[in-house]
Amino acid sequence: MKNCILKSTLLCALFLLLSCETKKNKQEIKTYKAGVVLSFDDAYVNEWFDADKILKKYSWKATFCVCKINTLNDSEIKKLIELQREGHEIAGHGLHHYNAVKFVAKYGIDEYLKQEIYPMLDTMKKLSLNVTTFAYPFGERSAALDTSLLTKFKIIRGRAFGGEIPSEQNCYFNNSRIVYGFDIDNSHIHFSVPYLLKLLDYAKENHKILILCSHKTVTDVTENYQTKVETLELICAYMKRNDMKFYTLSDLNKLE
Repeated sequence: MKNCILKSTLLCALFLLLSCETKKNKQEIKTYKAGVVLSFDDAYVNEWFDADKILKKYSWKATFCVCKINTLNDSEIKKLIELQREGHEIAGHGLHHYNAVKFVAKYGIDEYLKQEIYPMLDTMKKLSLNVTTFAYPFGERSAALDTSLLTKFKIIRGRAFGGEIPSEQNCYFNNSRIVYGFDIDNSHIHFSVPYLLKLLDYAKENHKILILCSHKTVTDVTENYQTKVETLELICAYMKRNDMKFYTLSDLNKLE
C-alpha cells in the first residue's frame, strides 16, 4: 500500500514538473507579426524626406537615426519634425558621430556621454524630437557602453556584419534591448537583392522581425553608404504582398 502511494506521489510530482517545464518553454517562445524595422543613419534629411514622398503609398514607417543635429538648418529640422508627425521615429546617432569604442578607449565613458550623448539629447528635446532609441555610429559597441547607454535609451542598435545564412543571422529581434541591423547599402559587401529576399522570406516564414539599416537614400548609387529607393520599394512591396508589419526601433521595446 505504501509503495502504491509512493508511486502515485512520484508520478504526480513528475507530471507537475513536466507541466511547469512545458508552460515555461511556451512562455519563452515569443512570436510576433512578421515585419521589418527600416532604419537610416546619419543626417541625410532631405534625401529621407524625398524618399518618404515615394514610399507613403505603402504606409511605411522608418526610424531615422540622426547625428550632428546641431549642424542642421531650419528646413531640415522642420522636415524631421514632419517625419515624426507622420509616425516615423527620430532616434539618436551621436552629436558628432564619434566611433564610441575608439573614443571611450581614449577618453572614457563619462567623457563620451558628456560630449556625444547629453548635448545630443538636450538639443533634440528642445526641438521637440522624441528620442528614446540609439544607433551606434559605425555599428561598433561594447558591453560597457551597452550598460551605460541602456540607462538612457530603450533600444540600442548595432550592426550585423556577417554574411551567414538567414537562420544564423543576428539581424532579427530576439526580445533583447540590444539589436543589430543588416546593412542594405549597395556598397555593403554582403548586400544583394537575392540575399535580402532570403532574409525577408525567413522573417515571413518564422514570424520574425527583420532589422535593416541604411544611410543615404538615392535614385542612383554614386558612392558608398547609399541605398536605392528602388530597393526600399522592393521591401515595401514585399511586405504589403505578404501582410507584414512595419516596426520602429522604439516599437520593439513595447512588445511582450
